[in-house]
Amino acid sequence: MRKLRRWIVTAGLVAALSGCETGPRQVVEAPPPPAMTPAYRWTNGFAPKAHEDAVAAFGPLALAPGDFRWVAEVPTEGEAKIVIDLVSQLFYIYRGDRLVGVATISSGKKGRETQLGFWSVIIKKQKGFSRKYDNAPMPFMQMYDSKGLAFHAGPNPGFPASHGCVRLPYKFAERLFAMTKLGTKVVIEG
Repeated sequence: MRKLRRWIVTAGLVAALSGCETGPRQVVEAPPPPAMTPAYRWTNGFAPKAHEDAVAAFGPLALAPGDFRWVAEVPTEGEAKIVIDLVSQLFYIYRGDRLVGVATISSGKKGRETQLGFWSVIIKKQKGFSRKYDNAPMPFMQMYDSKGLAFHAGPNPGFPASHGCVRLPYKFAERLFAMTKLGTKVVIEG
């Protein structure tokens, strides 16, 4: 009896399926995965905008530690503005509203994180030295914090490794030093 019931159910299912019309097969594409946006603790949108501007100026950014890019011709008019992105470990420099350069950085390591916020360059020294860390050299130092935090040339391993300063590739820091002045605006997001 069970076999007969199973045969009837199977035969009915086969009959039902064989009578169905099937049209052209529709292929439904899966939606694209959501864009991966880095997790910022604090941002006003300057860092994501700077990244967009850099991609527009230089194409996809695939910078190795110590790499940097400058536009072919840097305008001489307009104030310099700096955007530092701690999430992507990138440093952006604008002249007026135009992005003119981007470089990799090494910001403050865990426990000595680089401070977020709006800053201004308050001291510039071509041959700076750290007051806190055994007179460590800080070439092309531009201090933005009264406690000694600055951006300057230094080792750039591609990850946060400093005591709180923002380290830049040497040749980038040298050229940047000539573009800025006391009062240059700096925003650090991350």
